[in-house]
Amino acid sequence: MMQHRNFIRGEWIPSSGGGRYPIRNPARPADCLGEFADSTEIDAGTAVETAVGAAQAWADTPAPQRGALLFRFSQLLEESKNELGRIVTLEQGKALGEAVGEVGRAAAEARFMAGEASRATGHTFPSERPGYSCHTVSEPLGVVAAICPWNFPVVTPVRKIAPALAFGNTVVFKPSSLTPWSAVHLMELLDKAGLPPGVVNLLTGRGSVIGDALVRDARVRGITFTGSTEIGTHIYEAAARRLSRVQLELGGKNPAVIMDCPDLDGAAREIVAAAFLCSGQRCTAISRVVVSEAEADRLVERILSHVARIKVGDGLDPSTTMGPLVSLGQLSSVDRYVRQGVESGSALLAGGQALGEDPERQGYYYAPTVFDRVPANSPLATEEIFGPVLPVLRVRDLDEAITIANGTRYGLAASLFTSQLNHIHQFTGRVRAGMIHVNHGTASQAHIPFGGVKDSGQGAYSIGPTAREFYTNAKAVYVRW
Repeated sequence: MMQHRNFIRGEWIPSSGGGRYPIRNPARPADCLGEFADSTEIDAGTAVETAVGAAQAWADTPAPQRGALLFRFSQLLEESKNELGRIVTLEQGKALGEAVGEVGRAAAEARFMAGEASRATGHTFPSERPGYSCHTVSEPLGVVAAICPWNFPVVTPVRKIAPALAFGNTVVFKPSSLTPWSAVHLMELLDKAGLPPGVVNLLTGRGSVIGDALVRDARVRGITFTGSTEIGTHIYEAAARRLSRVQLELGGKNPAVIMDCPDLDGAAREIVAAAFLCSGQRCTAISRVVVSEAEADRLVERILSHVARIKVGDGLDPSTTMGPLVSLGQLSSVDRYVRQGVESGSALLAGGQALGEDPERQGYYYAPTVFDRVPANSPLATEEIFGPVLPVLRVRDLDEAITIANGTRYGLAASLFTSQLNHIHQFTGRVRAGMIHVNHGTASQAHIPFGGVKDSGQGAYSIGPTAREFYTNAKAVYVRW
């Protein structure tokens, strides 16, 4: 069995406590994939100290050189797509095609940030006093803690680490305890790309131990976190006590509104793909459908037709289009929501159960599930389930649809399917979400700002030019000649 260590000072070292923990394949939970360092608060302190020690030299490295290293890293990601994609499937469960696509997306985001390293420009200003020049420069924050989730164990870390490096910061990287193998491989690629020792340091283990230690450490000047709103709120409160900057990408309950749409089959295809990709374990998954009563029966029929084509199975099987859930706990959580929906009287049209009598032996598989005639106040319609469950809500008109779209605490993404320009104007103007998609699912692009409002996010958006707002400080300089 492979035993993996932390990556600190450019070296692979064990946890100070000597502890390790195993991870397992969610498709075959009896299969142990390896053991990883169960890090301690002492390890977190060592990693931060190392990042502090490397910070000045990395900040002084010319930005084009930092960009060149990131470009090499993006090339290495492309070259390792199949190998790293297989690791993602084994530890996270998603279908292999999805996993390989995730690595490709990470490479694209790293490439964009490689260019951003040379675009960290300041501004010059005319002075109101003669004999003075005035300008601003962008400076790195210093040490950044990157705390990442299990659902996208490659693209999310790259989304945090690449801009941190581009703008001259050093990093302590904490992956999910469920998916540390991908993180180990990312460190190997960064090392191969020529990253100086100590610039990025990897800690594996429990978030309640090392995550909290990083958040409390005054030497950490920025915390970028992707995960649940509940944990994000905890991080925000702790960081506020010492005025550390935070970037939070949190939960979502993303609506797809269908109103006067002539291509219902195309809409259904986009909705099903966006709802069941990654087994529904995405913050941007379409997780509720809001449709006019006049179109509802025809749309539901088409949704069920596309859902019936989903092939649930081991992600390494080429025929699989939806893999297992990541853990038994996630499967149990999804099933509780489904049972509540059935008991409350919503119409269960597809799925609604785990696939297999013994998930610990047979895998954490759950059938793609569709509910119809779901009330707007149902937990199915308001809470983030994070699984393959799609509720359908029926409405009279666009005003009611927008009210329902805005009727949760979340504001991450929203989709509209329509042929009416007036609907597009109303929807994009009135729906409170960070990202709006018209006539397609909730797929984002590698150079466009990504983030949410309300309980879906806090701080600068990631991806694209907005990343700079989090990873740099502006310094104003006045010079008298």
